[in-house]
Amino acid sequence: EIEAKYSKKMQVLRDELDLRRKTEIHEVEERKNSHISELMRNHEKAFNDIKNYYNDITLKNLALISLLKEQMEDMKKKENQLEKEKADVLLQNKQLKETLQQAQEQVFELQKKLAHYDKDKEALTNTKAHLKVTQKELKDLQWEHEVLEQRFSKVQAERDELYQKFTKAIKEVQQKTGFKNLLLERKLEGLLSVLEKKEVELSEVFAASNLDAGALSLVSHKLEDVLNSKNTTIKDLQFQLARVCKAHNDMLQTFEAKLAAFGIPLDNLGFKPLASPLLGQ
Repeated sequence: EIEAKYSKKMQVLRDELDLRRKTEIHEVEERKNSHISELMRNHEKAFNDIKNYYNDITLKNLALISLLKEQMEDMKKKENQLEKEKADVLLQNKQLKETLQQAQEQVFELQKKLAHYDKDKEALTNTKAHLKVTQKELKDLQWEHEVLEQRFSKVQAERDELYQKFTKAIKEVQQKTGFKNLLLERKLEGLLSVLEKKEVELSEVFAASNLDAGALSLVSHKLEDVLNSKNTTIKDLQFQLARVCKAHNDMLQTFEAKLAAFGIPLDNLGFKPLASPLLGQ
């Protein structure tokens, strides 16, 4: 009975413990399954987070790669542009060097000119003063020019009047001068003829008369005095003739100068003035 009783208790205890074990096992399995499910959810979430994270990184990297490619292309374009600009800058630099050299030469020239600046400034001041004087003189000359134009108009009218008077006067003077020259030449020829005759007669008288030496000397002296007087008269007549010829020629030159001053050609006279030859020509 005790053995049966304890066997029964043992069985009941075994059943209770078995039930408790099963219950605990079931609870452990449920906790395990719950934990597994939670772990799976956590892992799934972590995987999704990691996946999204790496997807974001991948997209960002792709976008960054595209951006870097574009930037690289832009950099290449900029590099090409910079190369062109570099070539242009080198060319400009070369041109600027030449320009700089020219500018330096100009600066050197300007420095040389600057050394003479004070002198040039003083000369400019003097030139300005001279310019003022010249401008005043120009105004005076313009006024005189207007006056001279008025006088020129008046002189033109007088010139036309004088031209007619000169034409008439030159004919009259030419006629008078020619007549006077002819008279003087004839008078001179007559005196020379008379002198020759007197010399011949005197020679004949000396030959015909037997005068002594003293009387002959006295007559010779008187004759020389007479001859000297006649020679003086001849020289005076020749001088008067030369003076008249010179006056006639001077008058012609003055007349031609007046015609040239008034702008009248000599051909407009209608005749050619005859110049008197000088004595001995």
